[in-house]
Amino acid sequence: MNINKDRIALNPLQYVATEDGWIDPSIAPPLEQQLEYIASQGFKYVHCSVPPGLSPDAYRRKLESAGLAAGPGYVGLRWSDDPELRVEHLRRSKATAEANAAAGSELSFLALGMALGSARVDQHSAVGHQYSDDRMNVIIDYVGTAAEVVNAAGVVPALHPHVGTWIETESETRSVLEAIPSSTLKFGPDTGHLAWAGADVTSLLSDYADRISGVHIKDLFMDTASVARSERLDYKSAIQRVLWTEPGTGDADFNAIFNALPSGYEGWTVIEVDKGNRPTAEESIEVCGKWLKSLS
Repeated sequence: MNINKDRIALNPLQYVATEDGWIDPSIAPPLEQQLEYIASQGFKYVHCSVPPGLSPDAYRRKLESAGLAAGPGYVGLRWSDDPELRVEHLRRSKATAEANAAAGSELSFLALGMALGSARVDQHSAVGHQYSDDRMNVIIDYVGTAAEVVNAAGVVPALHPHVGTWIETESETRSVLEAIPSSTLKFGPDTGHLAWAGADVTSLLSDYADRISGVHIKDLFMDTASVARSERLDYKSAIQRVLWTEPGTGDADFNAIFNALPSGYEGWTVIEVDKGNRPTAEESIEVCGKWLKSLS
C-alpha cells in the first residue's frame, strides 16, 4: 500500500456540513473544541484553514496547543466570466496561500470555486454540464496563473477537481494537467468527487502518479453516484440521496487507490467526509480515527 503514514491529515468538514449538503461555518463548535477532539482520535495533522479574524500565527499556536500541526490547505479560486473579477480573485487566492504558508502548511489544493446559481451546482452536477472549449482554454490560463501565484507564496499548488466546478470530469482534469507543466502545478485528486463524476479514478491516478503531491480520500456509495448522474441531479439533491460516508463504510476501493499512487509515495493523504453518515460530527470523526488506525 503506497501511503505515507506520517503525512495523514483530517479535514473535519463534519463540523460545518449542513443537512442540505452545503457548508455553514457558523454551526461549528469553537475551534479549540474541534481540535481537541480531532487530536483525541489519533490525528496529528489537520486541514489548514485559518479562520477569519485569526492570524496565521495565532492559528498555528492553537493547533500546537492541541498537539496538532497544519496539513495541506485549500485555495478556492473563484470563477467569473469577467476578466477584471478574475484578477481580484487571484489576489484573494494569493492572500489565502500566504496565510496557509504562515500557518505552517506546505501544500494547497487548488480548485475552482463552487457557487450557488452556477449551472453545475443548481442544475446538473458531475456530468460536465455546459462544457465549452473556449471556456476551458480561459480556465487553463487562469489556473496556470493561480498556480504561479501560489508557488510564489511559498506553497505547492495541486490541481483539485471538484464536482460543481468547471473542472469536475476526468476529461477536464486531463486537459488542465496536460496543458500546465508539473513544475508549475502538481495534482491533488479527490477520489470521491472524481468517482462521483464517473472517472476511472485508479487509471487517472496511475497516469499522473509522478505529480501527485496530495490526495483527498473520500468514501461514497457508487450506486447513488450512478443514479445522480443518470438522473442529472443537482449538487444538493445528490448529497441528500446519501452519497458520502465515512472511510471504509462505502464502496471506494482504497487498496486500489493507494496502489495507484507511486511507489514510495511521500505526499499527503487527507481523510475527508463531506457529509457524515453518522448522527454527530464527533461520531463521524471517530469512525475516521478508527480507519486511520487500521492503516498502521
